Amino acid sequence: MSNIQIDRTEHPHWLSNAYLVVNPQERQGVLIDGNGVSDPLLQRIDRDGVQIAAIFLTHHHADHVEIDAYQRLEAPILAHPQTAALMGFDREVRGLADGEAVDFTGMRIEALYTPGHAADHVSYLVEGSDCFTGDVLFRGTVGGTLGPGGSDLNVLRRSIERLLALPPETRLHPGHREPTTVAEEIANNPFVGAFRGDVALTAEPCTVRGEPAELLLWGPDYDGTNKAWVRLAGVDHIVGGSQVLRR
Repeated sequence: MSNIQIDRTEHPHWLSNAYLVVNPQERQGVLIDGNGVSDPLLQRIDRDGVQIAAIFLTHHHADHVEIDAYQRLEAPILAHPQTAALMGFDREVRGLADGEAVDFTGMRIEALYTPGHAADHVSYLVEGSDCFTGDVLFRGTVGGTLGPGGSDLNVLRRSIERLLALPPETRLHPGHREPTTVAEEIANNPFVGAFRGDVALTAEPCTVRGEPAELLLWGPDYDGTNKAWVRLAGVDHIVGGSQVLRR
């Protein structure tokens, strides 16, 4: 099935996304993440009589797990096995294994373990055509690695490369801002270009969180500011540009 319908809301400050994914043939759907801007999605659900089969969470960070308004739907919650504990959540969460596929609504949804930004990060490939990438890969930029549960750039890079191995026409729906495609990110994302050897790295002295570091790449972020690839204490990371003091 290729005619899935996707509705998105965006939080006005966090810029985080919440998604409603519907199989219109069955009037069934799923929700992916919650950002506190739930009314438009719930209104669509009520207006069209959509039955919500499940709520999927990409990771435990606060700007993606505002799902209290969804409780009246009485839908099961699916996520990485560690997500409930990491968010201090007392509702039952069904853990998904890497590569596990579920079919609640006539839509095949595959869980892809994609750590780096968070230890419990999962991306969701729906019907082989649309991938919900959370905070790992955005339009024109990538996720940070120094937040809660982050690791380092090598882990994040492997996750990004896994997503970019999907067919070029695959639509990517990130955890913040606008959608993109695999082909677009391979062609235009400077961090991806650096991974592939198409964009040169620098070695500019800088300070990150008050510690001496090297700035390897200065790129855009989804909010109109910057992201930086830095080497801090011998380990490569992606950080927000506001954490970097350039000399």
